Formats: sequence, C-alpha cells, structure tokens
Amino acid sequence: MTEFSAKLSDSRKGRLVLCLMLGLALLAPSSAFADKKKKAGDAKKIPVIDYSNIVWPNPPAIARIRYTGFYAAEKISQVEAGNDSKKAKWMDRLAGTQPQSEAKVLYQLAEPYGLAIDSKNNLYIADQKVGAIFIFNTETRELDMIKNKAHAHFNRIIGLAMDDGDRLFVSDPGLRHVLVFNAAHVAEDVITEGIVNPGALAIDRENRLLYVSDIELDQVLVYDADSLKPLRKIGTTGHHHELTTPGDFARPTGLAVDADGNLYVCDTLNNRVEIFDADGKFVSTFGKPGDGPGYFSRPKGIAIDGDNHIWVADGVQDRVQVYNQEGQLLISFGGHGLLPGQFQGIVNIAADKNNRIFTSEIYPGRVQQFRYVTDAEAEQARKDKEEQRAKKAAGNKEVVPVTPPATEAKSPQSK
Repeated sequence: MTEFSAKLSDSRKGRLVLCLMLGLALLAPSSAFADKKKKAGDAKKIPVIDYSNIVWPNPPAIARIRYTGFYAAEKISQVEAGNDSKKAKWMDRLAGTQPQSEAKVLYQLAEPYGLAIDSKNNLYIADQKVGAIFIFNTETRELDMIKNKAHAHFNRIIGLAMDDGDRLFVSDPGLRHVLVFNAAHVAEDVITEGIVNPGALAIDRENRLLYVSDIELDQVLVYDADSLKPLRKIGTTGHHHELTTPGDFARPTGLAVDADGNLYVCDTLNNRVEIFDADGKFVSTFGKPGDGPGYFSRPKGIAIDGDNHIWVADGVQDRVQVYNQEGQLLISFGGHGLLPGQFQGIVNIAADKNNRIFTSEIYPGRVQQFRYVTDAEAEQARKDKEEQRAKKAAGNKEVVPVTPPATEAKSPQSK
C-alpha cells in the first residue's frame, strides 16, 4: 500500500483533495458554508446530488445493491463549532486565565484501510497515514476519533475487528502487535505472542475466536477472543510466499467469518479465496488469476452478507465481486474511477447486520457505503413488479362488444 502511495504525484493528490472537497460541499448543504451563504442573503441554494437511483444491476432488473453515500472527513459544522467555542473565550486567553489552544482543524481520511461496525451502528476506520481510528456516527455523520499519542500509541494501523461487547481489536504491523480497546475506547490489553506482521482481523463471536492474518508468516493465527491466548495456526510458514497447496497461503490478507463459524481468507498472491471450518480444517477454495468476470487480481478484502454471499474486493481491478457458497459469480461492480461505485486503490470491505456494505480505498481517501438488497427483499420486489404488470395489463385490455348472431331471413316461399 505504501508503494502505491509513493507513485501518486503531489499534483494528483491535490486534484483528488479538490474533488473530495467539492463532493463534500455538494453532499453537505447543512454545513457551516451553506449556513453562511444563507445568512448573506444569497438566494441560490447549493445543489445536492441525488445518488438514490444508483443501483446494480441496472433497471429494469431488480436492484440488489444500492449506493447510499461515502465518508471522507468530519462535518464542517463540527470544525466551526470547535472554533466558535475557542473564539468566544479569547479574552480569557489574553488575560492568561485560560491556556491558549490551536484552532480546530478538519480531519479527513488519507489512507483508510480496516473497517468495523459496533452495536450502535458507528463505523470505525483505521487510517495509517493520519495515525488514528475515525469513528463516524452513520446517522448524523458526526466524528469521534482514537488518536495516536492522545489515546494510544500507533505506528501503522491496518486491521480492525469488533466483538459483541464492542471491544475493538486493532492490528499494528509497525509494532508487531494487536491492541485491544474496551467499549469506552481505552486500551486495556495487547497481543504479541506469535505475531510478526499482522494484517486483517476477524472475530468469531459464537466460538469466541480471534483471527489474525500474518502476511510475513503466510499464516492465519487463531487466538481465544477472551483470554487472548494463542490456540493454533492455519497454513505453513517459511516458504517465502511460494506455496500454492490448498490450505496454505501466499500473503493472506482479508478475513471474514460467516454465521456458521466458517473462516474465509483472501489468499492474495494465489488469487483465490480459501474456506475453513471453525476447527481450522480446510473446506474448499475458489478463484483463479485473471481480469475477467469471476477471476481475481490480488483479492484483499472479503465480507459475508446476511444471505451468506461472499463479497470480495479486488485490489488490482478495483472492483467488488459477489459469489454464492459454491464460488459462482453473482454480480460485479466497480472499476477505476472516483464516481460512486468506482474505486481507486480498494483495500477492504465489510458488512454489518443492517445489510450495509462498506468499502475503503486509499487514493481518494474515502469509504463508500452501499445497501445490500436481501434475497427476501428482492423476491418481494419481483412479486410486486409482477403484480403491477398484471394490473397494468388488465387496465389496458380492450373491451370488445359482443354482437349477437344475425337472424337468418326467411324467404316468402317458406311461409
């Protein structure tokens, strides 16, 4: 990921930041900027882009994925509120009765990677470049943060995972450990045993297991999620990312766990997904290298939705592909770009209990949000569509008057 960042020129970064800020202005008409224009008596309103009709697949097919927005920075109103609070007390600072502090700055994503969602539907995003964990309220878009040096010591944070008690697990390959935060965002423990280069994390809430992918060891490390003690290792180490045998890995990255406790692993250099049961036994694999539909070019992120579909984020192709349990491709979307549903350096994907899908990408520094339409919802939509079609057909049906058969005229001779 750092190699990608090095290749990105300063001018390109500037353009991306400009596009990002323009997008934020369009999507936040209630911001302080909009309020100031309104107070100035400007009758013009800031246009709001309507993304509600961006769906996959395209109509007239039943929508299965809906684009619902993105996260890139804290709300401008939060920054203004912080600055107003400081300005209101300038006389106290001048008199020396209050320590002087710097104006509040706008925090925005730079290189987001790990994703997690807590029981309150807050979205957690690990940003290794900012050195902080962004916590977005997905309803109000208000931002809270866990910052380096202020709340914990971070070097290069990558993976996030949340258990059912809202304990947050954070992998830091720079420090070769996994930090554990309690629900109040206070660091309370650390895991170091057996870890070399930790990446993605996943929690099996039923079996109380913590999975850690280690790209240097080519293994997935398994810990007790409560005692934090190591239990076992999946995969064989010491072969310099060259093993291709089923059950082994070459730089494993993304991890996910389904409702049955099965573990899904993005075997990145082997361009495949491997599946294991809760005991760590190999179950199956799917995927081959390539750039066509159903093929992988460095799969990095993986998530499981409520219908047990497998969502895979492809780092080279900048796309998301959705598979069934048999490894058959169901739908694909994405491609290189900054528009909704396009990606620039996609690295991770996560699903929550509300059928929302989140994707993180490092070049524009954003997390996109989608809504997954479940199988049951899609079936109901199909039935509603059929019913509407039937009613329309019945309403347009022409009523042909029935003409009684003509009576045969009798000839005079028949009288």
